[in-house]
Amino acid sequence: QVQLVESGGGLVQAGGSLRLSCAASGRTFTRHVMGWFRQPPGKEREFVATISWSGSITFYVDSVKGRFTISRDNAKNTMYLQMNSLKPEDTAVYYCAARPGERLSLSSRRDDYSYWGQGTQVTVSS
Repeated sequence: QVQLVESGGGLVQAGGSLRLSCAASGRTFTRHVMGWFRQPPGKEREFVATISWSGSITFYVDSVKGRFTISRDNAKNTMYLQMNSLKPEDTAVYYCAARPGERLSLSSRRDDYSYWGQGTQVTVSS
């Protein structure tokens, strides 16, 4: 079982930066593929980025490539999303998620993730 808690959201001007954190509990955190998703106002939840259990492999949706960086510190049971050059269209509730099994492959599919945090709001003003 993995429990997830996001933090770090807020209001920022376009072009600014934020760093989201996802604190995980559960002794098997280090062996779970993790991901970030977001839900813009009035839209469905969408994939943002994912990271392998070791942290050595990452994958991003095209719209955030070059601007966002996903990382993890397994010693601290924490995953991060560094967001730079933010745009108004990045406004959303951001969720961290974990795949249910250990050492699985990366995935951008929402249904492949079983554990979810409560979400943190990111608002980018123009």
